[in-house]
Amino acid sequence: MIGAPASTDVVVVGSGHNALVSACYLARAGRSVEVLERDTVLGGAVSTVERFPGHKVDRGSSAHIMIRHTGIIEELDLAAHGLRYIDCDPWAFAPAPAGSDRPGIVFHRSLDETCRSIEGACGVADAHAYRRFVHTWGPRSERVMRAFSAPPTGAHLLRSFWGLDASGGGAALSREFLSTGDALLDGYFDSEPLKAALAWFGAQSGPPMSEPGTAPMVGFAALMHTLPPGRAVGGSGALTTALASRLESDGGTVTLGDCVTELRRDSGGWTVVTESGRRVQTRTVIAGCHVLTTLDLLERGGYDRDTLAGWRRRIRVGPGIGMVLRLGTDALPSYPSAPADVITTSGLQLLVSDRAQLRAAHGAALAGELPAEPAVLAMSFSGIDPTISPAGEHQVTLWSQWHPYALSRGRNWADLGEREADRVVAGVDALAPGFADSIRHRYVQTPIDIEHEMGLLGGNVMHIEMSLDQMMLWRPIPELSAHRVPGADNLYLTGASTHPGGGVSGASGRSAARIALADAHGGRLRQVLRKTLR
Repeated sequence: MIGAPASTDVVVVGSGHNALVSACYLARAGRSVEVLERDTVLGGAVSTVERFPGHKVDRGSSAHIMIRHTGIIEELDLAAHGLRYIDCDPWAFAPAPAGSDRPGIVFHRSLDETCRSIEGACGVADAHAYRRFVHTWGPRSERVMRAFSAPPTGAHLLRSFWGLDASGGGAALSREFLSTGDALLDGYFDSEPLKAALAWFGAQSGPPMSEPGTAPMVGFAALMHTLPPGRAVGGSGALTTALASRLESDGGTVTLGDCVTELRRDSGGWTVVTESGRRVQTRTVIAGCHVLTTLDLLERGGYDRDTLAGWRRRIRVGPGIGMVLRLGTDALPSYPSAPADVITTSGLQLLVSDRAQLRAAHGAALAGELPAEPAVLAMSFSGIDPTISPAGEHQVTLWSQWHPYALSRGRNWADLGEREADRVVAGVDALAPGFADSIRHRYVQTPIDIEHEMGLLGGNVMHIEMSLDQMMLWRPIPELSAHRVPGADNLYLTGASTHPGGGVSGASGRSAARIALADAHGGRLRQVLRKTLR
């Protein structure tokens, strides 16, 4: 793509989905916009490439959950730019442990069908409890999505996240939101396999469900009965391709393969310097890269080093989240505990039946150790979207959590990556016999690979830990939580480093664009008032 001239209204750093969402809203409002991306592939972690002959393989995210609840797809009319989703229904399946004679648990979009499956696998009491869970946490999760859709001000969070003030019962409700996911699950259910499946779903954001503030991450499962995860036809990158098409239709441009190296404040706004030597003058910058990368760019541009050092020290990336296997196979996983009349590979395959496995894996990662038994999430969307694989072949992604970025005792991922991948495959094969023999192609992404390829520092796909102290009005730290940088006017932050965090939502991108537009409108209004009062 051809880059914009040497001056433009807005420069967007990075082409991740949040950055592109910001760019689209600003271009639609009439601003000239250029997106600058260091990679030669569009989309950051929401991108798809050909890893194996004829296979369209995701580099990062695969299932899109939150963005389908935000309204962004409709507001930007992305369907007109080729984006189409297939519902994952069933949206999840939790197989029974190897050697067990009980059936697995199937999570359908239909609550009734799901409860029937839970009754068969876990008993009547847990089926009734699940129905109560969905009826209670469905509306709460809708409020969570409203809280995610705007900047994290205290008043907004009270109104939309908790829904009540203290005098109306908000204190008790807020306590539930701040509790652990494990406590929530123990309060509803008896069956450990059911609790483990829901805990594993909630843990996809990073923290284990033993941490405070993780109850809403479990509760979000209730919203999947309203609108389940979606698979973008053609791969995860279909979303960012549609966003780029929308941007270009409104006059915006995307330049790939030219890394931004410096952000420098000047009298007219900002000078954005790139690796190729370009110097782009702009009034507004939207930084859609990792927040620590943004701070590095500001330091090279002359921002106060001591201030930046203090911020960096308080932003916690964490030990890393996991590793990924991208596989080309000649068959989909076949689970003996799956119902014969239900396709259980259409969504998330939650391959954990005891929360002790999750706790042990997380504890090992904190110590720089490999998990004794990898906790695995499988996804195999070629069964519902045949466009991503050649005829007669399939594609399976295995996400294994938690695996540390920095290994203990001086070990390195270059030596251990392939062996750990073998262990992950073996774990799946125990639940779906014959799976290992179906593999024809394999691509391993260790935490180091994830960092190097997509700029996800520390191998953390959520940028920084999604722990309670780094969420909402504390993400990434209070000084930077309003999508702004103090003392850097017209520089706005977006991406997984900011509220509402990681995952494919686009909400941060929309919020940053709205703030930038509101600031620009306020600035013009102040200019008019000054001229009027002279």
